[in-house]
Amino acid sequence: MTVASCPACVAVPHEKMEQTVAAALTLEISVPTVHCAGCIGKIEKGLMQLDGVQDARVNLSLKRVRVQSDGQSSIEDAVLDKLANLGFEAHPLDNKILAQKPDDISRGLLIRLGVAGFAMMNVMLLSVSVWAGAEGATRDFLHWVSAAIALPTIVYTAQPFFKNAWSALRVRSLNMDVPISLAILMAAGLSLYETAHSGEHAYFDAALALTFFLLAGRYLDHQTRAKARSAAIELTALEVPCAQRLRDGQVETVDIEDLHVGERVLVRRGARVPVDGLVAKGASDLDMSLLTGETMPHSIAKGDAVYSGTLNLGPPFEVDITHIGKGTKLAEITQLVATAETTKTKYTTLADQAARIYAPLVHLLAFGAFLFWQLYTGDTRLAIGIATAVLIITCPCALGLAVPAVMTVVSGRLYRMGVLIRNGAALERLVDIDTVVFDKTGTLTTGQMTVVEAPNGKTLLIAASLAAQSDHPLSKAVAKLAHGQKLMAVDNIVEHGGMGLEADVGGIAVRLGRAEWIGCEPHEGYVQSWLQIEGDDPVAFLFEDTIKPSAKDAVLRLQQRGLKVVMLSGDTQTATDRLADKLGIEHAIGAVMPDEKLQIVQSYGGHVLMVGDGLNDTAALAGADVSMSPASAIDAARAASDFVLIKDDLILIDTCIALSKSAKRRMLENFGIAAGYNAIAIPVALIGLATPLLAALAMSASSICVSLNALRLTRGK
Repeated sequence: MTVASCPACVAVPHEKMEQTVAAALTLEISVPTVHCAGCIGKIEKGLMQLDGVQDARVNLSLKRVRVQSDGQSSIEDAVLDKLANLGFEAHPLDNKILAQKPDDISRGLLIRLGVAGFAMMNVMLLSVSVWAGAEGATRDFLHWVSAAIALPTIVYTAQPFFKNAWSALRVRSLNMDVPISLAILMAAGLSLYETAHSGEHAYFDAALALTFFLLAGRYLDHQTRAKARSAAIELTALEVPCAQRLRDGQVETVDIEDLHVGERVLVRRGARVPVDGLVAKGASDLDMSLLTGETMPHSIAKGDAVYSGTLNLGPPFEVDITHIGKGTKLAEITQLVATAETTKTKYTTLADQAARIYAPLVHLLAFGAFLFWQLYTGDTRLAIGIATAVLIITCPCALGLAVPAVMTVVSGRLYRMGVLIRNGAALERLVDIDTVVFDKTGTLTTGQMTVVEAPNGKTLLIAASLAAQSDHPLSKAVAKLAHGQKLMAVDNIVEHGGMGLEADVGGIAVRLGRAEWIGCEPHEGYVQSWLQIEGDDPVAFLFEDTIKPSAKDAVLRLQQRGLKVVMLSGDTQTATDRLADKLGIEHAIGAVMPDEKLQIVQSYGGHVLMVGDGLNDTAALAGADVSMSPASAIDAARAASDFVLIKDDLILIDTCIALSKSAKRRMLENFGIAAGYNAIAIPVALIGLATPLLAALAMSASSICVSLNALRLTRGK
């Protein structure tokens, strides 16, 4: 009889209730510009001031904030507005998509590794008594206890090898797990036979030791290959999950899947456009940097096309829907990324190449040993024992650890230096690159505008006073010029979407905005804003993107290494060329769209390193032979990258290349150690001088040598 304190718990499972409540109360929001403890405190304190917010926690490594609320329908808008007012870019993520397909493989391997290690130590303790001279019934009893521990353990812990081996054999193929499985099964089977017939020797400890060391290699390998989710999944999570639909003059918040082509949605200030469509009413400025990489906001008015994922910097406007979901521009980029990601899986690693030769050779040696000793002595038990010893001694434990051991050491060293490796195979690919392609905005530059030419005196103070009333990036740069000065009074402010601001500053009519709106001729090749003070001639503010301090030195080091350096940008060709000249980059291409970036990267051949940070770079990052992104990159760009630069220092790119060359040398040395070990051990096993137990000990020794060689990477520059 089951007693429940709450009648509803009987009708609705407790787990389901928890999931439903969590979906109603939890918001997951990406905040890509958060970078320090000060940011964390500012965000959490600010959000906790909102009505309806029960808890707010920032995850600095994921650059996300999780908000627990009371379930009000308007709470998401309030949270996004608050984050925008605090100065943080923010966009909601879809919890359901981010929660899909959790990776349980690593946890399963770790559990099996622990079980195998525990059983191995216990069986070895029992074996000590046998080695010490136990005979007769005592020896048989110890062997049976060992069997009771070892056999269930092998059935459970060796499942990854058995399943992979069976999958290969079903299609009449061989892989590394076939000889591994045979060695484990033959060692266990021979031990069980010897135990049942009161034999002197059983090798349960050898079978368990073999399983333990192979699981260790498999776990290390998995850790280096599966550190994060697919970039395509992260991109899908970037899609805006809900929108504000206009119907009969009323605004209602609905899920994206409830919208239809032809309906109208409202895009408020600071919100991302949820669909692709045409502007039906209003005018504004859009931040399209995630889509195009262009630093400057894009002005839109009635009839202009807008795309999902772009950010509204100006007044609210209305959009008639033309595409939803899979038909949007963001979905097209997601598909490009998913397609490009598959090209990297075609790369054959050193371990895979070795496995193609190793697996059939091991089977031939073991089968040859069995036939020879069977024909030579007629003793089947002896022939099986020697064949088992050959299988164990040639078991690819050292070979299996050759790459993972190096990868683990390199991953740790690079992490301490400020680099996270997401894809172990990329370290091998990095050795062969001949071209480095940089995105401009946010990668070589900070993405923040610097004023390079401006008026001074009272004119500057008037401009800064008006600019302080706007959130436009250029206005912020102008306002910063008057930092520390007392600003003038501003009245009668009017914002003209996509054009600029006008107001009375100190009783004088002033306008600040685009050249065509002011009525003057723009300067060629510069980002600019113009100031018109009543009765005076217009004056210009000229801007440039700020170059990162480490950019020039990083480019120089890569060129000294003999690599071709290319810069791509969504900005104009003139602005792109001017920055390239400052950095010493000979090859620079401007006005590039996301799909064109992928085509350009692929046109340079199969040895390209792509470095980028934005949504517009994601397809190129996924399609490049090797890719890197700074920690300030959006989630999708980091997920598409093989390396993430946790420390904002581009010189680390050259460091990664240098360390990749050292790592490949260690991998080749490890293969040499494994081959040398086999060259000595295999003849010993073939002539019958190695029992399965001695074979397991020799195999363990080779694995230790491989691990010690990998540890050499912790030293040196």
